[in-house]
Amino acid sequence: MRYLDDLLQSEDFQGAVHGLAEDFMREQGLEKVHQLGLVVPDVEAAAEKLENQGFGPFFIAKGAPVFWREKGEVRQISGKMGLAYHQGVELELLEPVTGSDFYTQSLDPEGKIVVQHIGFLVGDVDAWAEKSTKTGVPLWVRGRLKAWPSTTDFAYMEPLATTGLIMEFINWRILGISIHPPKRVFKAVGRLEKWSGKRSIAL
Repeated sequence: MRYLDDLLQSEDFQGAVHGLAEDFMREQGLEKVHQLGLVVPDVEAAAEKLENQGFGPFFIAKGAPVFWREKGEVRQISGKMGLAYHQGVELELLEPVTGSDFYTQSLDPEGKIVVQHIGFLVGDVDAWAEKSTKTGVPLWVRGRLKAWPSTTDFAYMEPLATTGLIMEFINWRILGISIHPPKRVFKAVGRLEKWSGKRSIAL
C-alpha cells in the first residue's frame, strides 16, 4: 500500500504524486494529475486530522451517485467524501460505501490514509476509458454524481499491474459546460461546515 504520509514527506509533493502514474501518463498522453484518491475508515475523522496539520478545510458531502456500474453490474451505493487541495492537487477522502466493497478493499488495517487512485480531468470520460481499455487497462467502474447545477462523470480503471494503483478519468460540468472544480468554493463551504458544526452536507 502507498500512504499519504509518505508523499507528504517528499520535498516535491507534486512530483511525488506524478511519479505514481508516470508510466500511465506517458502511455496515455496525459499531462497532469488532478486528484489523489485517498481511502480512510472515516472521512470526518481523517479531515479533522489533516486540518489540524494545516490542510483544508475540507468540503465534506454524503449521498449516492445517480449511476454506478461496477464490472458491468449496476449497483445502488451511498457514501461520504471530503475534498480539499494541497499544492495544486485535489485530495479526495473516501470511506467505505454501502452496496460495494470498491473502497473497503483498500483500507489499511491500522487506519492510515491509503492512496487508492490517481485522477485526471478529461473532456470525455468514455473516450478516455475506451482508449485505456484498448491499451490493456480496462474499465472497472463507471459512475456519475449530480448536485445541481453540477454533474461529475467518472471512470475507474482496473488497477495497474505495475503499481496496483487505480487510474480515474473525471469530467466536472456546470450546466453542461466542462470546468475545473472550484477550489475556492470547496474551501469556503468547508469553512462554513466547520463554523456551523455540521461537517457534512447531503447531496
